[in-house]
Amino acid sequence: MITFTISLVALFIGYLIYGKFIERVFGPDDRVTPAVAKADGVDFIVLPSWKVFMIQFLNIAGTGPIFGAIMGAKFGPVAYLWIVFGCIFAGAVHDYLVGMLSMRHGGASCPELVGQYLGTGARKVMLVFSVFLLLMVGTVFVYSPAGILQGYGGTAILWVCIIFAYYVLATMLPIDKIIGRFYPIFAFALLFMALGLMGVLFIKWPALPELWTDFHNMGMAADESFTDQIFPCLFITIACGALSGFHATQSPLMARCLKSERLGRPVFYGAMITEGVVALVWATVSMYFFYGEPAPGYQLIEAIGNNGFATNEPNVVNIMCNHWLGVVGGILAVLGVVAAPITSGDTAFRSARLIIAESFGISQKPITKRLLISIPLFAASMALLIWQVENPNGFRTIWQYFGWSNQALATFMLWTATVYLVQRNKPYLITLIPSLFMTAVCVTFLCISKIAFGWDATLSYCLGGIATVIAAVWFFTWYNKYTKNHINH
Repeated sequence: MITFTISLVALFIGYLIYGKFIERVFGPDDRVTPAVAKADGVDFIVLPSWKVFMIQFLNIAGTGPIFGAIMGAKFGPVAYLWIVFGCIFAGAVHDYLVGMLSMRHGGASCPELVGQYLGTGARKVMLVFSVFLLLMVGTVFVYSPAGILQGYGGTAILWVCIIFAYYVLATMLPIDKIIGRFYPIFAFALLFMALGLMGVLFIKWPALPELWTDFHNMGMAADESFTDQIFPCLFITIACGALSGFHATQSPLMARCLKSERLGRPVFYGAMITEGVVALVWATVSMYFFYGEPAPGYQLIEAIGNNGFATNEPNVVNIMCNHWLGVVGGILAVLGVVAAPITSGDTAFRSARLIIAESFGISQKPITKRLLISIPLFAASMALLIWQVENPNGFRTIWQYFGWSNQALATFMLWTATVYLVQRNKPYLITLIPSLFMTAVCVTFLCISKIAFGWDATLSYCLGGIATVIAAVWFFTWYNKYTKNHINH
């Protein structure tokens, strides 16, 4: 619990000090924002800042900081380091700069930003990459809540149809009609659940693994089937609670709703820090569940029918919320494992619609043109969903590809922000270091993971290191060329 407490304080200090520094580096001013200049009553709408914060928080959170933290907690307290340092120095910086760059470029989406700073070729790759990522997000977050809702009546197929019907409405209607009205409520529920669990943690003050006593991969010691390496698997497993490329597709949604650039730090940087707090809480609750002393938490909870260390993420949520928070906790658990993924799914489809529309110059004010883009998206998602249902390992397969794609997208956006900072003569190391680190993570994971090449760990580490060195050489070669041309002109 001492590591947990220190981590909470570190996140708070990170927002106050490093967040302020990042804001000063970017330099927000009083220029007219896209929400005002391009107001269309559909996607560009000025919303109250508190509402924008709550929507942004739920957009980027969903079940990510819950399920990811539960899976990451199996590694042990080393997960705290990634949540804290990843959140402060990578994730929050990533979200803030993407959101602010979107505002500076008329509400531009991530492919357009990549094209602006990394070139047309990179823009085309990012267009396909981001739309495919968003399709995976929308698809994986349909069947799992449908399966849970099936327990309350009806069939899984019926609930899939209902969720898809909701997706259509949320994707097509103006952002203030459904998202603007209901997301703050769900965001409050997610925060209330996290704060309730945090309160119980401080009251119980359980004996948990600490960094200075268990700085190793505890998962391998707990279960022989747990073979994941801390590097790079931890940094892929915990994404939304530390750094996530999915956020790059969501920040532009809110960049189109802010009335002032000066609100960027509390909305973009602040929402990421808040998500880090949620991830810390769930990582700690999960460490109690897996490693609590003198016995793991699951051994102290009777007749729950779990599988100990192998208990899946939704069951951990349900067990702990019901056991610690009672009836209210049970309701919040349902919101956490049902409403949260659904709300991530609908904004994923909305982002995909806007990315495609922006890339091909299709106005989204007429509803017929929104339909023109949305129908093929939903058809593709349905096809992917059918494959997922018919394949026994479909969900896990799609989720693993999503995990790597998610962090690869974040890496792209960090490189984009680095080029922007160089061009504006600003301190670029704040994004260059995370860019290089995540390049190593993504390449190494691609080499070592069974979903890709499945090569030997030593070879994978070497290839990841070589790729990072190549990226660094590429960057500094470009940097020297750019600075020389800049000085000459």
